[in-house]
Amino acid sequence: MPLKSAVSFLQLPPSFLLPRLSLNYVPSRGIRSLTPPRPNRFNRSQDLPLLESTTAAALERKAYTIPLRTGALGIKKGMTAIYNPETGRRYACTVVQMDRVQVVAHKTRKRNGYFAVQVGSGWKHPSNVTRPLLGHYAEHGVSPKRHLAEFKVRDENGLLGIGEMIGASWFQEGQFVDARANCRGMGFAGGMKRHGFSGQPASHGVSLTHRSMGSAGQSQGGGSRVYPGKKMAGRMGGQQVTVQNVKVLKVDDVNGLVVLNGCIAGPDGCVVKLQDAVKKPWPDMPSNAEAASEAASAMV
Repeated sequence: MPLKSAVSFLQLPPSFLLPRLSLNYVPSRGIRSLTPPRPNRFNRSQDLPLLESTTAAALERKAYTIPLRTGALGIKKGMTAIYNPETGRRYACTVVQMDRVQVVAHKTRKRNGYFAVQVGSGWKHPSNVTRPLLGHYAEHGVSPKRHLAEFKVRDENGLLGIGEMIGASWFQEGQFVDARANCRGMGFAGGMKRHGFSGQPASHGVSLTHRSMGSAGQSQGGGSRVYPGKKMAGRMGGQQVTVQNVKVLKVDDVNGLVVLNGCIAGPDGCVVKLQDAVKKPWPDMPSNAEAASEAASAMV
């Protein structure tokens, strides 16, 4: 039987059906992107910081908004007025009294993820304090406190010694502070009082619903539901309100009084948190309470 002749080149399948033997094959034609990458003139510098998503990096980015020193707790005593002897102008002011304000504990970045100072004020009988909290006070050698609060600081330089007392001289006359307090609670209020609704018409078919809210939402077009965040009747007041850039008019270190310009949130007897204003230059005051007291007395 005669041998078959070799397969000729003309009998091979087309080239696009043959396997690609070359790994560096680059097609000459392809699909062109509608949005090709363009160079950004804002990303050409070599000194750009690397993007980080850690908690420490987030704290570093907003470190300029965290005060250098801790704050203090006070009790709002009421309002009065001060006259300027030079101009004769009358200034309405708020009196805040500081009662045995003392550093109770520290929060560190290694243990808690941020730096903060826990401050207590007043005094509380041990029989009215829970045992875990009694152990917390006993661990740091501090008497039980009536009120506790926490103030963030930028770094470890703002951590005062545990047990150190903070007086009214912690603040100086002329500086600006941020005052935080819980505003006066109104209880359950309607839509007109809580949100300023105008109410229903006084006549023209309205019967006994003059102060009602009205419709709370549509039916079929909006999914037959009430949208989250809808302004409705509910509990009014009682939340924390911050009054920024309050000027300190007077400081009485003997009686523990700090006189603030204008009014702040909360009724008389409420707890007020005072700390250096974030939107003003930091005061030129030492971070140590004793040094601050000496500086205040030297200014007087």
